[in-house]
Amino acid sequence: MLLARPFVFIRHGETQLNREHRICGRSDVPLTALGEAQARQAAAWLDRPWSRVVTSTLQRAWRTAELAVPGQGAMRLTGLDERDWGRLDQLPLVQQPPYEATPPGGESWADFQIRVLAALNGALASVEMPLVVAHSGVFRVIRAQLIGTPHGPRLANATPYLVRPGLLGWQVLRYAG
Repeated sequence: MLLARPFVFIRHGETQLNREHRICGRSDVPLTALGEAQARQAAAWLDRPWSRVVTSTLQRAWRTAELAVPGQGAMRLTGLDERDWGRLDQLPLVQQPPYEATPPGGESWADFQIRVLAALNGALASVEMPLVVAHSGVFRVIRAQLIGTPHGPRLANATPYLVRPGLLGWQVLRYAG
C-alpha cells in the first residue's frame, strides 16, 4: 500500500526506444536531444528546493533529474528502475502483454509492485514532498494503488504531476510549481 503522503512524479524525457514505440524496460538508453530539451523545459515547473529528489538508476531518469532540477543531488534507487520485460525488451509496444502477465524471462507484476512500493514508501516516509523521477511502469504501479488498475494512458515524457491524498481519495494533477 502506498503511504498517504504527497509527492511530485515526472517520467523521464524521450529516448530513442520511446520514439520508435518499443518496450523499454531495463535497457539503459540515453535521452534523445528532444528528451534533454523536455527535461530542461520541465525545470520551469520544478524550480524550487526539493526535500529530496529520487530517481531510478537508469540514465534516462537520473539525466532527466540533472536537467530538470540542476544543482539538486538525486538519490538513485534501484527500486524505481523500470520493470524487467525480459526477452520482450526493445520489441514493438504492440507485443507488450497485459501488465498483470509475467513476460518471458522478466519480472512478474507482483514482484515489480513490491519493489516499486518499497522504494516509494521509503522516500515518502523520510521526507516531505519528494520529487520522483522514474518511468511509465513505475507510474502504473502508483495508478494501481490509487484506482485499482495499472491500465490507462501512458504519461507524457517530462511532464510533472502532483500526487496527493485528499478527503475524497487520491488526486493526480498536472504540477505547475
